[in-house]
Amino acid sequence: MTDMNPAPDIDDNRARRNVCVLVAAQAILGAQMPMVFVTGGLAGNMLSTNPCLATLPISFVVFGSMTTAPWISPYMQRNGRRAGFILGALAGAAGAAIACFGLYIGSFLTLLAGSYLTGIYMSAQGFYRFAATDVASDDYKPKAISYVMAGGLLSALFGPQLNKAVMDFSVIPFLGTYVAIIALNLGGLLLFFALDLPQTVSTAVAKGARATRTKLELLKTPRIAVAVICAMVSYALMNLVMTSTPLAVVGCGFSTNQANDIVSAHVLAMFAPSFFTGHLISRFGVEKIVASGLVILAAAGLVALTGVTLLNFYGALILLGLGWNFGFIGATTMLASSHDPAERGRVQGLNDAIVFGCVTLASLASGGLMNCSGGTPVEGWSAVNLAMGPFLALAGGALVWLALNSRKPA
Repeated sequence: MTDMNPAPDIDDNRARRNVCVLVAAQAILGAQMPMVFVTGGLAGNMLSTNPCLATLPISFVVFGSMTTAPWISPYMQRNGRRAGFILGALAGAAGAAIACFGLYIGSFLTLLAGSYLTGIYMSAQGFYRFAATDVASDDYKPKAISYVMAGGLLSALFGPQLNKAVMDFSVIPFLGTYVAIIALNLGGLLLFFALDLPQTVSTAVAKGARATRTKLELLKTPRIAVAVICAMVSYALMNLVMTSTPLAVVGCGFSTNQANDIVSAHVLAMFAPSFFTGHLISRFGVEKIVASGLVILAAAGLVALTGVTLLNFYGALILLGLGWNFGFIGATTMLASSHDPAERGRVQGLNDAIVFGCVTLASLASGGLMNCSGGTPVEGWSAVNLAMGPFLALAGGALVWLALNSRKPA
């Protein structure tokens, strides 16, 4: 069926079909993200003349996602999710091709240009979770989000292992990684032709909704504001620590293959809980699950600060992935139930612009903290994990404020 249907009718059978397609897309196209996050910092370290800028290629990926979100969400609302997802995959392929050229000529700036286009793919991928809810009932929405995010479990298994197989394929380090990413994007975009989604919010639905609120009015809505803050903190802190992980692992004397395996374990922990996160949200409430995620993120930082053995790296990165899963999926569920259908494009684009703006800053800070805040990799790694504290306090305080605000009489 085509995605030109005029009304986003609630139909969980359609939603389940779309979830299957989006899970496959998350698994196949999503495999490029752990590949990029492992290789980007190492390639940047190789090409950059300043070690403080080693993680800049990863920062440009996230910056590309941040600057794409404000326009790609309205674009999807006008033209359909499929058009946006195909555009993202084509940008991912183009970005990998430019990165290949940058590695071939030894140009750090060209690598950054390719990384920016990869960010357009990353932004489009971020809307898979929202697309899963477009025709889903309220009861099925948290489960649909969780199942789509669970597709990342396969990308966690596939991506780093594929990276290990191809990253040394060429005499030019890491060139094989980006060639493989081109193939993933061009092959994976065919999946989107199987989606059965509405192109736009129907006129009937839009007329039945209240007048569309401005962005400022949306952010003044307590539940939307807290959802954005918790998503922002969960994702930014995960990126802050994960971006530095390959540099920390290699800097502490371990191999790049061990760094790949640690990132693989981390991405597994990010997505494996998704099979039951939606059920936990339905049973215990979204606020408790988000709070649990923040506590687990704090535990990840504590484990990282206690040592730099392989066990510490594995333990910290597994907890980091689990905390991100509860915090980010919970915040996404909270946001999805906090606005009208006619506001979908504006709210989702605003949310992802803010979230990935903060993730961009986190990835920029990650390289500086890791390479330039101490004399050794151990000191840099400690600085990265200590930086989590204030932001966890911000998100925790926002949840407490929401709980107190909800008890006030209307």
